[in-house]
Amino acid sequence: MKIQERTGAGAGRSAAPAQPSVGDRLPTPPRERKPALAALAVLLILVGALGATMLVLQVGDRVEVVKVTRDIQQGESVTADDVTSALVAADDSINYVKWNQLSALKNLKARTTIYKDTVVMGQMFGEEGGVAAGKSTVGLSLKAGQYPTGLQRGDTVAAYRVSADSGAGNSNSSSGSSSSAAGNSVIVDQAQVTYVPGAKSSGDELVSSTNLAVTLTVDSDKAADLAQAASNGEVALVLVSGKSGN
Repeated sequence: MKIQERTGAGAGRSAAPAQPSVGDRLPTPPRERKPALAALAVLLILVGALGATMLVLQVGDRVEVVKVTRDIQQGESVTADDVTSALVAADDSINYVKWNQLSALKNLKARTTIYKDTVVMGQMFGEEGGVAAGKSTVGLSLKAGQYPTGLQRGDTVAAYRVSADSGAGNSNSSSGSSSSAAGNSVIVDQAQVTYVPGAKSSGDELVSSTNLAVTLTVDSDKAADLAQAASNGEVALVLVSGKSGN
């Protein structure tokens, strides 16, 4: 009886389903391939590389040139305070003045008026700036009180003849008053300041104990009267608002 029971128990165990071993893995379904997405990724990589290459090439083709930071009047020369550098696309057909040519540019004069923020071309300057037809330039040496404070190149002024002894004599004398009025008259109603020393320019510091050297561009028919009055120290300048001497 015991032998039969053991035999029956063994038969029961052999009939049970076998369990998979721990090291075995269940089969996985094959991955679905997407060739379109792979091609798109490759294309994006190529486009990015091409864009970076073009950017590098464009940056490499730029040159540093001179740009003016204020209006430069005809016949004027530039200083370091009048210009800045700018990057532009290289073009052999355009006669840019390169930044490393600034020292040579300072020795030249503007052929015509060059307006603020203009990139300078070689043909804009020359050894002789030249004066526009019908215009002349006159130099003045003015004392304090004969010119407005803060006078700058490019300003428009009126030049008055002032009698050297206009402030002398008896103020109650009617003859003295009429003489003074006769001595004060307009020489030029509009003149362009072509040159005036700047406090930032080397050697051009404004010193109140010395005269101020000013150059004006005026109509040619007014030049002689202005020069004569200036030589006698009988010129006073008045800043004219909203007018142009050109």
